[in-house]
Amino acid sequence: MWNKTRLSTLFGVEYPIIQAPMAGGPTTPELVSEVSNEGGLGIIGAGYFTAEKLTSSIQEVKKRTNKPFGVNLFVVKEQFVSETDLRKSFESLGPFREKLKLPDELPEIKTSLGITELIDIVIHEEVPICSFTFGIPDKEIITRLKKHNIIVVGTATTVEEAKAVEEAGMDAVVAQGSEAGGHRATFIGHSNNGLIGTMALVPQVKDYVHIPVIASGGIMDGRGFAAASMLGAEGVQMGTAFLTTKESGANEFHKRAVLTSTEEQTVITTAFSGKAARGINNYFIHQLTGEGVLIAPYPIQNSLTKPIRSEAMKQGDTRFMSLWSGQGSRMSENTTVKELFGKLVSDINGLLN
Repeated sequence: MWNKTRLSTLFGVEYPIIQAPMAGGPTTPELVSEVSNEGGLGIIGAGYFTAEKLTSSIQEVKKRTNKPFGVNLFVVKEQFVSETDLRKSFESLGPFREKLKLPDELPEIKTSLGITELIDIVIHEEVPICSFTFGIPDKEIITRLKKHNIIVVGTATTVEEAKAVEEAGMDAVVAQGSEAGGHRATFIGHSNNGLIGTMALVPQVKDYVHIPVIASGGIMDGRGFAAASMLGAEGVQMGTAFLTTKESGANEFHKRAVLTSTEEQTVITTAFSGKAARGINNYFIHQLTGEGVLIAPYPIQNSLTKPIRSEAMKQGDTRFMSLWSGQGSRMSENTTVKELFGKLVSDINGLLN
């Protein structure tokens, strides 16, 4: 049976289908629990969460499901920028603040995203699975999690990164192809080095690591799952497909943009956060692309643009919103998790059984 893989056994799920940890709002407790209840693995995208927010989210998911679920955290080293460069980056965003009628005030700047307190909560709440993006956590963190029988998953965009994930002692690796929406997970070398398509990346990662490989990027339906399976993946991670479900916490303007977009409309940009990410091209990205524009490193740029993104969402102005989306957007549907899962399982059964 296609659903009986090392990964489904490791996670204790019926189907090796993982809902991508879309940080910033989409992964509501309702979405996470519904995915798990349907037999997949729901994941809380906790990259920007406070300790209180993570605790309440985990407890809410537990109220809605008794099935396995996970938490995803970001591994971010502290970044520094000179006062001059910070001011330049802030001033380059002035026209957007003016259009949205925002005050010309420097927001609170985050130079790092600490995870120590969040790890404590994952352990205390006995979350069964913890995944990481943007890098590999300290060995002490991995050791602590595994000591408490928590499965640890890493994310890679190249074979070298996948090998590093395995060498660090993680239990599985997400192979993130360049088609994937949202932030790139690259942590070795320049982000451009990690822009390898899913079809090329997955079999090569499979050839070089022994832990289960999870395919991610451009997978929207049963055909994508079947193709990933043929390439050697033991499960898939899907983001854009779940982003437009009724249970997703993505705002309606974002959902509508994805549902009406086509595959050639997404671009890789650092404009919103300072870290490479794939989203639907818009006015904001266009204006911050080119020579002479200074974009602060992640997560500093993310702090600088947060007021703009938040206000744009309130006003429903998609010109200034980070509309993260993968290249499979033409296949996205306005549906429920239950309907999406039913179609996925039916289609995969027809293809692989």
